[in-house]
Amino acid sequence: MTAVTQVALPLPILPEGWSAEKDFKAVGPLSPPTQRNIEPVGPHFLAHARRKRHKRTFSEDERIQAQETAKKVEDDDAGEISEPEDPLMLQRDAKDWKGQDHYAVLGLSKHRYRATEDQIKRAHRKKVLKHHPDKKAAAGSTEDDSFFKCIQKATEVLLDPVKRRQFDSVDEGANVETPSKKQTQRGNFYKLWNPVFDSEARFSKVHPVPCLGDENSSKDDVYNFYEFWYHFDSWRSFEYQDEDVPDDNENRDQKRHVEKKNQNRRKKLKTEDTQRLRKLVDDALALDERIKKFKQQEYNEKNKKKLEKEAEAKRAQEEAKKAKEEEARLAKERDEAEKAEKAEGKKAKEAAKNAAKKNKRVLRGAAKDANYFHEGGNAPADKIDKALADVDLVIAKIDNEQLALLSSKLNGKTDAAEIKSIFVDEVKTITGAGKIKEGEIKSF
Repeated sequence: MTAVTQVALPLPILPEGWSAEKDFKAVGPLSPPTQRNIEPVGPHFLAHARRKRHKRTFSEDERIQAQETAKKVEDDDAGEISEPEDPLMLQRDAKDWKGQDHYAVLGLSKHRYRATEDQIKRAHRKKVLKHHPDKKAAAGSTEDDSFFKCIQKATEVLLDPVKRRQFDSVDEGANVETPSKKQTQRGNFYKLWNPVFDSEARFSKVHPVPCLGDENSSKDDVYNFYEFWYHFDSWRSFEYQDEDVPDDNENRDQKRHVEKKNQNRRKKLKTEDTQRLRKLVDDALALDERIKKFKQQEYNEKNKKKLEKEAEAKRAQEEAKKAKEEEARLAKERDEAEKAEKAEGKKAKEAAKNAAKKNKRVLRGAAKDANYFHEGGNAPADKIDKALADVDLVIAKIDNEQLALLSSKLNGKTDAAEIKSIFVDEVKTITGAGKIKEGEIKSF
């Protein structure tokens, strides 16, 4: 990058006798004016507008604003770190400070171990302003300062990290009741048990603490969760409930006895707490439907070949059964079709037989109408027999279709010559087909 060097040069000296009135020359005209709307903004303008609207002086406005700000801060504190005070709590004996709920004394019951140092300090300030003995005396109250001492002790314990951890270890107000088996079966397992594990997680030395999850959690996540809790590393201790050790240096035996008693009691409580937590995890594990699902999946994978073989045998059996049923169905359909076909054939044959009988009657009737092909008078018996024999011969030499065609030609004919002509044509056709010999039929 090129370096930039600044050189200080003085302005040129105007010539002697130079004046703006006679020597100034404009190098260009001024641009025309532009009208624009300007909107005033900022806290100073808002303060000005507020003073004008309410007709206040500077001091009045500052005083009122300060009061409103203070009230807002107080209201904010009230919403965050305040709660109704139990009348019985106000009557507590300050000497029994180990039995008091320090969070409830400061109005931090809903926060408890989650309360920050700033919240504790602000809660202490708020309680002191309300319960300070001087303020009580000024208000004409005859109450003693016992509860004020409870406030001081609660603040002392909660602002000391060691003492606070000892109190949090035995703070029953932060515990969540373990749901029963019936409650779990009736309700949502995850909704009921998540708060329990969240409450117990405050004692963990290891972070982050795995969460219980839901029905969609993976197998690894669920197993890691229970593995974590079965090897839970807790910082929880029970020094807060120790019996006070006497300060008398002369009675050393009594002091050692109390210290040993306290140590044994801590170990016992620690063991009981570990057993309680193990039972809690056992109960959750027994009620967790995901474990049953994962075990079933593991069983299915372990017995996959067996299940596949059984499934294949079952599938083959079902296919054989279906094939057998299909074969039986097709056989039944064939039988039914054959029966129907036979029935139709029988009907057709019967119909053809009836039609043939009818057509034969038509041909014999036509021979009768043609007077058995005898010219003049009634035909003698021998002529009738020959004519009917010839008609039967024609009927015997033609099939049913030809018989039906010939019948249709003769049907309704009454003229003997016309009838004979039809028979003669049919005989010629039959003779031409080689079915009868020439001259075998003599009647027509």
